Amino acid sequence: MAEANAIGRDGACGAASNTINGGVFFHAVIQGRDITVQLPPQVTPALSALPPASGTFTGREKQVERLLEGLAPGREQRKAPLLAAVAGMAGVGKTELVVQTATRALKEPGWFPGGVLFVDMFGYDRERRLPPDHALDGLLRALGMPGEHIPDGLQDRTRLYRSVLSAFAEQGRRILVVIDNASDEEQARPLLPTDGTTAALLTSRHTLDVDARLHDLDVLDVRSSTELLNQALHNALGPGDTRVQDEPEHAKAIARLCAGLPLALRIAAALLADAPKRPLVSLALALEAEHRRLDRLRREERAVRAAFDLSHQHLGHQQARLFRLLSLNPGDDLSTESAANLADDDLYEVEGLLQDLARAHLLEPAHVWGRWRFHDLVRLYADEKGRLHADSDERNVARSRLFAYYQTTAEAASTHLDTRRGTPSACFPDRDGALAWLDAERPNLVATVTAAPRFGLQKTSFDLADALTRYLHDCYAFDDWVTVTTTALAICREFDDRCGEAVALNQLGLAFAGLRRFGEAIDAHDKAAIVYRGLGDRDGEAGALTNLGSALTGLRRFDDAITAHTRAVTIFHETGDGQKEGHALSNLGSALTGLRRFDDALIAYTQAATIFNKNGNRRDAAHALNNVGGVLTELRQFEKAVEYHAAAATIFRTHGDRHSEALAFNNLGRALVGLRRFDQAINAHAKAAEIYGEAGDRHREGVALNNHGLALVEVGRFGEAIDAHTQAAAIFRETSDRHGESQALNNLGRPLGEMGRLSEAIDAHTRAAAIYCDLGDRHREGLALHNLGATLSKAGRFKEAIDVQTKALTIFRETGDRHLEGLALHNLSNALLARGQFKKAIHARTKALTIFRETGNHP
Repeated sequence: MAEANAIGRDGACGAASNTINGGVFFHAVIQGRDITVQLPPQVTPALSALPPASGTFTGREKQVERLLEGLAPGREQRKAPLLAAVAGMAGVGKTELVVQTATRALKEPGWFPGGVLFVDMFGYDRERRLPPDHALDGLLRALGMPGEHIPDGLQDRTRLYRSVLSAFAEQGRRILVVIDNASDEEQARPLLPTDGTTAALLTSRHTLDVDARLHDLDVLDVRSSTELLNQALHNALGPGDTRVQDEPEHAKAIARLCAGLPLALRIAAALLADAPKRPLVSLALALEAEHRRLDRLRREERAVRAAFDLSHQHLGHQQARLFRLLSLNPGDDLSTESAANLADDDLYEVEGLLQDLARAHLLEPAHVWGRWRFHDLVRLYADEKGRLHADSDERNVARSRLFAYYQTTAEAASTHLDTRRGTPSACFPDRDGALAWLDAERPNLVATVTAAPRFGLQKTSFDLADALTRYLHDCYAFDDWVTVTTTALAICREFDDRCGEAVALNQLGLAFAGLRRFGEAIDAHDKAAIVYRGLGDRDGEAGALTNLGSALTGLRRFDDAITAHTRAVTIFHETGDGQKEGHALSNLGSALTGLRRFDDALIAYTQAATIFNKNGNRRDAAHALNNVGGVLTELRQFEKAVEYHAAAATIFRTHGDRHSEALAFNNLGRALVGLRRFDQAINAHAKAAEIYGEAGDRHREGVALNNHGLALVEVGRFGEAIDAHTQAAAIFRETSDRHGESQALNNLGRPLGEMGRLSEAIDAHTRAAAIYCDLGDRHREGLALHNLGATLSKAGRFKEAIDVQTKALTIFRETGDRHLEGLALHNLSNALLARGQFKKAIHARTKALTIFRETGNHP
């Protein structure tokens, strides 16, 4: 048996003696069967060596609370892990989070009476990286172990270290261990306590497998980012620095450009603190330039690029190459398949590399498995490094390979959407699979179209834009359609491709019309028609003309629209293209309906339906039937209208065309209101609004909501009607549809009046009438005035009501609307009676009754 006693002197406040029974000495290595560690009576100064917590800390309260939950005494009885590992990208604030948490934990009575051990492992710094045996030497000395009795080997140091921590815990002097900035499990694991009582916090840029509760730390949101800026400036210069409050939008811009990264935000705050007179807009403008942003996010020893350098240097060759190549992706995220094409490597090999980068927090898994994204500043850094390694990485070849993959796969997907492209490609199992891929990749595809020409890949750009046409049209992605078509148009003009230019102009006009930018649509279609005419392409010219007519209808220039559509119908009839002739006739019917030439519109729609049925095109025939139903509703033939709309909805449902089904439901609801089947109408309009909302078609959603409100009024659900009309008016305002906005306002007035909110109702009708007047829509101006007059009467303002109803009456006579003329006379007579003008009142009532007898309608 051997015994050893030692007195610790290396900075300890008291002596520690180690009694080892049944052990043997191997030089400085101590091995024993039973080890009893007698601790010094007081905590050593080294057990209070936690770095100071910053006074600028925000946006992390939930994370601190979650970490504290795992540190509280007694957690081990519930078998919760006493080790928490915080992982995140460089500069995201991992160290600050654990320091703030540890500071709060140490203040909790009875949690950590033994103090705290803190060690920075410098895991990503090649020069300063701390091996675990060196770290243990320092930790043991901090625990009061004399230097001459600290063993040399890692295994023995680990054993002694854990024994000492256990002894502290057994004596009621539990210690918190904080291990900062470890790069891998090998560096971290020997420092982790194993006694089941001692708690530890670990930080790393990697997600480490050390049997810990994992906490991934994300960047700050905009609110917390601006608050951090504000706190940092106040900390440096005092509360008198009000730049964040004075320039809130520029503060948000700095937060956005720093992408919520605390390191970048602290550097930005330091730069502002260096120059108290510098406005925030100056720094925001300086950071706008992407190619200089990393240069400008540095101050003395602190720099975002330097932090990223350490992570990049830690990567293996394959991971580093892929990291740099990923910056070539033009969109915000990319799939594993795209990354494999970019790297020209096996899918599963690349998937493993992507997971390596994600564990290193240089890449983030996106919201669904199999997609990956960069933090904004990391993307800039990867691109910067990629340019430096362009030759060895074969950067240009990789970019061309990725763009070609997007193009060819989009072309394969489009075969499932457009029968004119031939047999559906086997790349996708079905239409749903093709749509799912297009939906996921749309930002990348659009960005590729716009980026490719800069690298001499004009053909790739043009072919990809062409492949996306049907998809962008069908999913109502009109903004993206404008973007890709504008690029295609520029390419056609660059290569003097007149035929391609005409096609691009025509598609651009359709995209503008989808955005209700009808003036630009008219210009594009007019230019397309001119180019087609110059090429002698009559079919193309007619197609541009019918699209021109539709855009003119959107601006309510119905006479010009009828002219354009009539020319198109004539050309298609002469060229024998019945299908396109049917579309032109349908569009002609819409323009005729706008002029209230309902009989002529019925003829046009019926001819279109006949052509479509003859060609076996049931879907387009259903659109024609739906349009016929709309005209029948205007003619108050509601029963027939319901039949037509119901038949159209059934056909659309059979073809899986939900958007068109919503159109039929919306029109069906209007006809059902005419039949006073209000509950059914409410359901139809609600269903239409829901489908439009899901499809992102804001304008038609507004139309459905407006009609929904009308039906709700009829059953006395006035509060819901007010909400529906208010939402509709907001949507129409958002989509720049003044005509729709005035309709919604006019309809809003009625439920407001029914709720007794008469001043609001009068204001709504007045605004509606003013907009209709500006637009030159005399019939609907009369309708708004008619409703305004009724509301004024309800408010007891009979003189104003008489004047307004008289104006409405004049308009209804001009437009030939006998039914509304009778209603206006009826309301006018009531206002005249209230003013004591009995002869005029009787005269107006007599005329009204005559009209009601003639039309078969009554108020």
